[in-house]
Amino acid sequence: MNIFLANEFGAVADKDVLSTGPIQAAIDAAAAAGGGRVELAPGTYSTGALFLKSNVELQLGEKVTLLGVVSEQGYPEIWSRVAGIEMDWYSALINICGQENAAVTGKGVIDGQGAYWWEKYWSLRRVYTEQGLRWAADYDCKRPRNVLVLDSEGILLQGFTSLRSGFWNVHICYSQHVTVDGLTIRENQGPSTDGIDIDSSSHVLVQNCFIDCNDDNLCVKSGRDADGLRVNRPAEHIIIRDCVTGAGAGITLGSETSGGIRDVEIHHIRSVGTSNGLRFKSARTRGGIIENIRVHHLEMEDVRNPISFLLNWNPSYSYAHIPDSWQGPVPEYWRVLAQPVPEEQGIPEFRNVEISQVAVKNSLLPDSRWPNSEAFQVEAHPEKPIHDVRLKDIRMETHAAGSILHARDWSMENVVIRTLDGSPVVMENCSSVDAPRVEL
Repeated sequence: MNIFLANEFGAVADKDVLSTGPIQAAIDAAAAAGGGRVELAPGTYSTGALFLKSNVELQLGEKVTLLGVVSEQGYPEIWSRVAGIEMDWYSALINICGQENAAVTGKGVIDGQGAYWWEKYWSLRRVYTEQGLRWAADYDCKRPRNVLVLDSEGILLQGFTSLRSGFWNVHICYSQHVTVDGLTIRENQGPSTDGIDIDSSSHVLVQNCFIDCNDDNLCVKSGRDADGLRVNRPAEHIIIRDCVTGAGAGITLGSETSGGIRDVEIHHIRSVGTSNGLRFKSARTRGGIIENIRVHHLEMEDVRNPISFLLNWNPSYSYAHIPDSWQGPVPEYWRVLAQPVPEEQGIPEFRNVEISQVAVKNSLLPDSRWPNSEAFQVEAHPEKPIHDVRLKDIRMETHAAGSILHARDWSMENVVIRTLDGSPVVMENCSSVDAPRVEL
């Protein structure tokens, strides 16, 4: 394999010297030669957006850190999909867009220096919330991701650590045959610092990762509302296995479900201190069919909501409405977000879900991490209950059994919940739904 040392193109291991140009020159030279590996000498390199090319591997050695420059100019806007809609957005620190057989490997670090972007977001959101525009803050405050894989095939992300992303850490969108193996994602205290988002992509394998973040640890998505229904591209043939989640919102399907999600297997996951274990979320305007989901061998410790299915999730964010009182400019993507969705297209359908071999241990003492943990947190829509769900060999220790609203055809075999008071699961508008055994 041809080796291209970025330092020979002018890259300098000095956080005060910008090395974007030299590193990109090494990538371009490797691509021009028909492929090769780009390496860097040990050290910390300040850089803006880099664009990896087909047949090129960017190897980050164990003592190499790419430090994302704190500057909007460092990340030129590109067409992308962000939080479910297509729009121009800042490029990522590392971009693999429209490429084949590219890789980012090694034990090095990608550090997005996210604190600047996080505070920028919070400042805007405080103002927008007062004006009834909570939903718009996430789109108006553009922030770079650490890694973007867009419209690409045959991609490998392996071994590196992702820190302090300005927005999502790893975003895989409109791509196929992608492997994510052995990543460590941590120090992401800022808003929307998802770990790994798989977005309208197929044949994706995520394995052997540790993810600690502020939002979804691992998430499968397929578009939002009218724009997602227009694109109509599913997330499918996905395997997530042998991962550990720390702080974060858990393993999530949604809330962007418009293109559908199907044929997903999630297994051998350990969650410690995560707010949710397995979470489905959507909204009345999302639409999509979510089906053929198989989840097994989950181990959870200090997890507030082991099974959380909320299909009317976060209304102040999920439902975009431009207030009549708004006197400022209206970007085109606001109009896209606020475009009405007919009810018959908007209500999502969740069906054919299997969950088995789950063990949940929560401290039930008054000073526990989650003093209000619930085994089930399930609320669908009366018009389309969550249906054909099979649960087997599940044991959970939580403060309360929780509730299941709007469901039909649920079987439970050897599902046991130990709670503080032994009260049963609350069920409303349920048809042919087995009840778990609840113990004190």
